[in-house]
Amino acid sequence: MTVAGPSPRPAADGLAVRAAPAGRLRDPLQPWGRSEILPETLPQARPDAVAPAAPSPDSVAEQQAAVLDARLRDADPLEILQAASDLYGDQLALVSSFGAESAVLLHLASRVRPQIPVLFLDTGMLFGQTLDYRKQLAARLGLTDVRDLRPRFQDLAVGDPDARLWKTDTDACCNIRKVMPLDRALAGFEGWVTGRKRFHGGDRLRLAVVEASEGKLKFNPLANWDKADLDAYLALHDLPAHPLVAQGFPSIGCWPCTNPVEDGEDVRSGRWAGQGKTECGIHVARAHVAPPNVGGDI
Repeated sequence: MTVAGPSPRPAADGLAVRAAPAGRLRDPLQPWGRSEILPETLPQARPDAVAPAAPSPDSVAEQQAAVLDARLRDADPLEILQAASDLYGDQLALVSSFGAESAVLLHLASRVRPQIPVLFLDTGMLFGQTLDYRKQLAARLGLTDVRDLRPRFQDLAVGDPDARLWKTDTDACCNIRKVMPLDRALAGFEGWVTGRKRFHGGDRLRLAVVEASEGKLKFNPLANWDKADLDAYLALHDLPAHPLVAQGFPSIGCWPCTNPVEDGEDVRSGRWAGQGKTECGIHVARAHVAPPNVGGDI
């Protein structure tokens, strides 16, 4: 397994665990104290000083993300997940597509917090194999709170009544079927976890381990891992692969916009092939597009 930074030590399950920064060795499942995760970063004001204007939620999140990223950028994924869980508890969610590489992050999360809310975007256009895999993998890992997020009926009725929007405007289709449902769901959480990695390329090449997003903290525990790391973890824990991986799909989304790829092509080259589009929109900075859901389907 590829290891960066200080020499690794063996973990209890046989995996190499990266040592924490500054020579500090940690058990990746050892709880973090809140002050250890996110210490006070701003100087205390003098008693006679004029109180400054309150910082915006976005600026606070950006400062917190910078502190946490500095502390965790070389940490083992388990340690990153443990720190996120200790910081936010039940206010932390994990977003998963139950796609080609999802089993790794979901297995790691099940070791830290099996009751973590897992948000799954059921767009109405997923492969049947993905829906089956979602049920099988959640049961296998003992994940107790997987939430299926679906587009609202009224949004589809107005924006995509014939389910053909993907043919004319893939950004708008993703917005209705992914971005808006996730925004509504995340309104109830303070932080969230994703499975993105730098080796996927594109905008992800500069991916931080912890980043700010819409005033919340977003954790990317697998940012430092490459395909060899993922394959080694899958083999070590005998995790089932998504059934479409064997058919040449290294990245899997909705069926109209996902193609198999040839050997040597980029992992995500089969997504929105030929369109110049590389992200669905949930990881792209944007104005708030959907208020918290009040009743009805999400």
